[in-house]
Amino acid sequence: EVQLVESGGGLVQPGGSLRLSCAASGFAFGSYEMIWVRQAPGKGPEWVSRISSGGRWSYYADSVKGRFTISRDNAKNTLYLQMNSLKPEDTAVYYCQTVISARQMRGQGTQVTVSS
Repeated sequence: EVQLVESGGGLVQPGGSLRLSCAASGFAFGSYEMIWVRQAPGKGPEWVSRISSGGRWSYYADSVKGRFTISRDNAKNTLYLQMNSLKPEDTAVYYCQTVISARQMRGQGTQVTVSS
């Protein structure tokens, strides 16, 4: 069974940092591109970042470029998102996601709230 379990969210002040993790199991993690998406209250999902299967290539939404860093440890089957210089508009539920056999797989999400 494919499982994606996000963690690391919480309440942080503007300008602060958080590191999200996504523990993957049930599939060959190192063979798949991984994605972080987020969904703010009352809004649709927003793509945040993606990373190639081997970790060599990464891409970011303009809204987070220069502040967020995606990475992965294929030996630990874990995806990360380092978030720095957080802003109130980064408040959302963050999900890790991949596509396996044309099916979109997503975890349960972790809440990030940026507020003073």
